[in-house]
Amino acid sequence: MSRYVQPVPTPDDPYTGDALLRSWLERHLGPAGHAAAKGRLADLAADVTGPLRAAHADAEAHPPTLVRYDGWGARVDRIDTSAGWQTQRAAAARHAVVALPYLESARGTFGAAARIVQHALLHLYAPESATFSCPVAMADGAAALLSLPGVDPGVRGDWLPRLLSTDPDTAVVSGQWMTESQGGSDLSRSTTTGRPAADGSWRLTGEKWFCSAADAPIAVALARPEGAGRGSRVLAPYLVPRYAADSPLAGASTPPDAPAPGVTVHRLKDKLGTRALPTAEIGLRDAYALPLGDPAVPGLARAMTLVVVTRVHNASAAASGMRRGLAYARAYAQARHVAGGPLVDNPLHRATLGTLAVDAAGAFALAGHAFALLGRVEVGADPDAAAELRVVAPLAKLATGRLAVSSAAEYVEAFGGAGYVEDTGVPRLLRDAQVLPIWEGTTNVLAVDVLRAVAREDAGDPLLRRLDAATDLARPLSPALADTLATVTAGLRDALAGVVADPRAVAVVAGARGLALRMAYALATALLVEHAAWGDEQAELAARLWARRWLRHEDVSADAHQHLDLLC
Repeated sequence: MSRYVQPVPTPDDPYTGDALLRSWLERHLGPAGHAAAKGRLADLAADVTGPLRAAHADAEAHPPTLVRYDGWGARVDRIDTSAGWQTQRAAAARHAVVALPYLESARGTFGAAARIVQHALLHLYAPESATFSCPVAMADGAAALLSLPGVDPGVRGDWLPRLLSTDPDTAVVSGQWMTESQGGSDLSRSTTTGRPAADGSWRLTGEKWFCSAADAPIAVALARPEGAGRGSRVLAPYLVPRYAADSPLAGASTPPDAPAPGVTVHRLKDKLGTRALPTAEIGLRDAYALPLGDPAVPGLARAMTLVVVTRVHNASAAASGMRRGLAYARAYAQARHVAGGPLVDNPLHRATLGTLAVDAAGAFALAGHAFALLGRVEVGADPDAAAELRVVAPLAKLATGRLAVSSAAEYVEAFGGAGYVEDTGVPRLLRDAQVLPIWEGTTNVLAVDVLRAVAREDAGDPLLRRLDAATDLARPLSPALADTLATVTAGLRDALAGVVADPRAVAVVAGARGLALRMAYALATALLVEHAAWGDEQAELAARLWARRWLRHEDVSADAHQHLDLLC
């Protein structure tokens, strides 16, 4: 009797096989703009299905290690990473995954929509990057921060070109050293301090508890300038070189790849997921740093430039991971036979996959819209886009993060026992998804941020206007969908008025999570309606099922089963 071996499922090409991605680009870029982006997207997709998929597996199989001492006892704090990790790093630079929205050529071709093309690149690259998408996000945030007018031109000139380089030999990424063990998301409790030096640089002292991409050549760190007082508003962002090669404090005999003086890697984190990504606890003792803006001016608002960018990247990582997980689960269902036929023909399994496809479509729309707004803010200084982004960034991040975890659990289950076996690579989908509702703010932290935005900045108004407009667009598509949107919008209008009236009321704060999720689900419905009104049949179906599932809390399994092929 021969031993049965299940064929390994191969999903479709992530670009040509994703109808929603391609129609989204056609709508937002126009036919000419999409044609201009196709070559770049096709090249990255080919890399993803070939060498980058192998590099992803290698990086996951060989997580980073910390070498504290050399053979003679000298402290080196060297973080060794795998060949696969280095391949992912080189590919991110070569495909301009960070650089594209900053390149003059891209802005000349796509304008504000350069961020939409970047989102498409991330959608292809991130799911099988061994979470190199995290340093990509932080490099993008650092580049946005360095691009602010208040940053010293010399600092910008030294580092921004390296962050935006498309040459793997010169390109760098950035880490992010913000949280401390006693505070976490409560930045007001930060104790890292900065003091000025005579040459205009600063010296930072403190302990940073969760430092992602700890191998990156630079990091953006938050510190309290000497004499600045208490609270979080006065914290200022600084650029900290990680290695001796970039620190003027290093002696001539110090190896260039040694840690910068005053920077100590205490340990690497042993995490649930994102295991290929080196994350560390780092101590600073009079470490050399360069201010990003005037430290005498409260700097938390400046640092939020970086945070907004990383939040929208987080939403993209969630949505792209959902889409890739769906592709793998569907490919497996086509290859797997049960009860005398392909698993993909089983009505119950088809319904499960179809429902997951609805969730993936809503998540994609939220992430895509956030990137579109970001581009309009950066290129056109669009005040309406800025006002809407203030609430869309946290909403997109919190909603997609939670959807990613629930979807990943379903993808693992869709593989049965094989989904629980590490060798298949499937368990990583769930482990890595769990970071998405945590990094850059948990669901509760972001929900409270949404309350602040609504109460202090009238950030609910742009959302309500979009929902009203989408209700009108939905009427000729589906009166029932329009009625649902109208009812939900009326409820949100009343709820947001209550937030403005008393944002600190116990009932308002206690209900912040539920309100934020309702806002996000309504926004996703509106975005799918907008795309459907443009003429996308898949978006129209997804909008109807999403509204029934998340706004009316109905079971959509029968329709999801019937229309699986269109939804995917």
